[in-house]
This record gives sequence, structure tokens and C-alpha cells, in this order.
Amino acid sequence: MDKVIADNRKASFDYFLMERYEAGIELKGTEIKSLRKNSCSIKDAYVTIKDGEAYILNMNIAVYDKGNLFNHEPLRERKLLLHKKEITKLQAKIKEEGLTLIPTKVYLSKGRAKLEIAVAKGKKLYDKRDDMKKKSINKEIRKASKEIY
Repeated sequence: MDKVIADNRKASFDYFLMERYEAGIELKGTEIKSLRKNSCSIKDAYVTIKDGEAYILNMNIAVYDKGNLFNHEPLRERKLLLHKKEITKLQAKIKEEGLTLIPTKVYLSKGRAKLEIAVAKGKKLYDKRDDMKKKSINKEIRKASKEIY
């Protein structure tokens, strides 16, 4: 059973999420301890590929309070652990117009930190309005069906 640490719910509002991939994260000792205490944020994070390796930027893992001098930098660049074929596939998709890699979830699986990333395309303002309209209509339908029963 996986323990979800951080979830990027705003990603599905701002982007069309197409494909999802699971990647490991290369962490230091105090980072994994801090993750186990649920102190992580991926709200402003994004994934980039350089020199054939994937990295996550702006992922905030809070400083471990008992880490003293061996503590980590909260916003440092972290390497993602993916297969070479997956990285080349993702790199080809990024080169397409308007596609990007967005982290959607950080979780612990069998004691190891994992990151779910999605290939995404940015939504326009009218797409967001349509989503909000559909959401409110569904909410009213559910509310009306509860009143009947």
C-alpha cells in the first residue's frame, strides 16, 4: 500500500494530463526522513531533461529538524530514476508543441520515494471555464438526486 505524501491537484485544472510515468527520486538521508514526515510540496515543480537524464526542479522538501549540519538544501535539483528508453520517449514528447512534464504525486512505495509525472498540455482559459461549468452541473445533479431520495 502506497502512502501519498504530496499531491498536485491543481495540475489537472491547469493541464490536460495525457500519459503518466512512475520515477524514483535520488535523495539524501535527511530528505527521505523529511519526506516520511510529510513535509513536501510539488506545487511549483516541473521536470526537465538535460544530458539524457531527467531532473525535477522547484520541488520543496522541508529541512529536517534533527538534521543539524548534514541537512539538505530544500529546493535543490533532484535526479529522477527512469529507464533510458523512457527518458528518450519523454524527450521526444517534450519537443512536440506545447507539451511539458508535470509532477502529479509524491508517494512512498515499499519504503522508497516515488514520483508520478505526467506528460501534459496547457489548458486555455476557455477550457478551464468549461471544466468549472461541468463540475458545477454535476454537483447540482448530485444535489438534486439526493433531495429526491
